[in-house]
Amino acid sequence: MYAPLTRGRAMPAYPTTFIPCPHCRSRVQASVLAEREYPGDMDTIMTKNVFVECSQCTTVMVGLATWEEDEEGGQGYGYPVRQWPFPDAQLHSNIPSSVRLSLEEAKRCFANDAFMACAVMCGRAIEGLSKDKTKARYLGEGLKKMKAAKIIDDKLFEWGEALRNERNIGAHAGEDTVSYQTANDVLDFSLAIAEYVYVLDEKFKSYKARKGKVFPPQGK
Repeated sequence: MYAPLTRGRAMPAYPTTFIPCPHCRSRVQASVLAEREYPGDMDTIMTKNVFVECSQCTTVMVGLATWEEDEEGGQGYGYPVRQWPFPDAQLHSNIPSSVRLSLEEAKRCFANDAFMACAVMCGRAIEGLSKDKTKARYLGEGLKKMKAAKIIDDKLFEWGEALRNERNIGAHAGEDTVSYQTANDVLDFSLAIAEYVYVLDEKFKSYKARKGKVFPPQGK
């Protein structure tokens, strides 16, 4: 049975929260207008939908908070992830934690206008990916090895090289900077590479295994 919907700003459980606002482009405080809790069971985690209003620009959003427990016994709902508008996409569980943590950090940097830091964390994520797949020590070396091994194709290699260039701008002192649009592009490139390598490629391998590697002739 779902918990009853709670309305009003005087809620004791969730008067305000922090959520990424698509218009303010940062994690901002938001007033909770309504919430609904979904109790978990043996197979599912307890979650809560929150209907919120940005305290800066009054944008209305819907978020999803998940019940969390830490190693020291603390527990409670984490900050909500935006579900609407412009859902804040969650990283697939197939992506290893070493890569996923860097991508999550890159997303937080971007949300807080730290664009050079975002580029650096994107580079760190794909460097971790290439190390996982090829044992390469450096990003440039790893990209070349992944291309040679056909882990990535020419287009993804080109995206990776662009990402590496912007990572270097962020990582080394100089006059060049990373703009909002460039950081947004680099973040998209890194997410696409990780999704391709760890999710889509594995999914296609499973598909071929089910089909016995037999495909219809081209054009039919």
